[in-house]
Amino acid sequence: MQRNDVRLALPSKGLMQTGAMEFLETCGLKVFRPNPRQYMATIPNLPGLTVVFQRPGDIVVSVSQGGVDFGITGLDTLAEKGANNGNNSILTLHDELGFGPCSLNLAVPEDTPIHTMADLRKWAQTLVQNGRYLRVATKFPHLTGQFLNQHNVHPYKLIPVEGTLEIAPAIGYADIISDLVSSGTTLRDNHLRPIQDGKILQSQACLIANYDALKQRPEVLKMARQLLEIIEAHQRAENSYMITANVRGDSPETIARRMFNQTSLGGLQGPTIAPIITRQHNAENTGWFAVTIVVARARLFRAINELRAIGGSGVIVTPVTYIFEEEPARYQAMLKNLNREEPEESER
Repeated sequence: MQRNDVRLALPSKGLMQTGAMEFLETCGLKVFRPNPRQYMATIPNLPGLTVVFQRPGDIVVSVSQGGVDFGITGLDTLAEKGANNGNNSILTLHDELGFGPCSLNLAVPEDTPIHTMADLRKWAQTLVQNGRYLRVATKFPHLTGQFLNQHNVHPYKLIPVEGTLEIAPAIGYADIISDLVSSGTTLRDNHLRPIQDGKILQSQACLIANYDALKQRPEVLKMARQLLEIIEAHQRAENSYMITANVRGDSPETIARRMFNQTSLGGLQGPTIAPIITRQHNAENTGWFAVTIVVARARLFRAINELRAIGGSGVIVTPVTYIFEEEPARYQAMLKNLNREEPEESER
């Protein structure tokens, strides 16, 4: 059945849902969901976009099959579920949304003398001599099996687990686990530790889209541009501040030279310097200019001190929400992956 709406799938629960909702809100894209039991919502600042809530794994499937056009999920889930789909129906638009960081790791009981993948390989060979396989409990069988094969760890048996993994070695139905690790506290609490070189994948939240929808539906392509522009502009501005100050000088060029002699007053492409028009525009009040620059948080107070050192006064500091460039880099990358040219202005 042909759809006319554009859909974005978000995680339906847990830390990924909280992270996605908070991330979108900081980007100015707050999700309006009047009833937390409803599985559909809207984003008022993006009219025409319908939000649906699904499990992270289901998001990958829905985007792949075209049930939704966009999705936010983890790179770990995308790598596991997307690879199993065996098709090219998913395009990753943004792989660094900046929340949900974790890694997929192999972990062993603390009292096991296994510290490296080489140790694990030898242990697996010892186990087979005693008539059994190395048993690995995991929710990521594809990624885990691929990693074990790359390190020549064999033979092994993958044990699919739906619930808590950390208990598997303690109750005896697995020798090691392959699980997501954030702080490592849960592993330590359950007397487990990661294998030193056993990191399978580094993950965080990503934005994905259906390939065919982007190619065939102009409204989906337009929404992709809006999403990427807003996200990239917000990320570019994150931890940046705009500083405005009054500086006396003979000309903008003179003030600019004094600023360039400092270490933190260069701005994005250079300072903006404009004359100040006072109420009493006479010889005594001329020679004042308003200087505006954008600086990173780490250089904020150094920049303020340098402005004062060259005669700056009335310094105003404002957080920056967005920094828009002419064209989002990831949008250009998406167009290249779609093997098409920039859409005509009428399509935007």
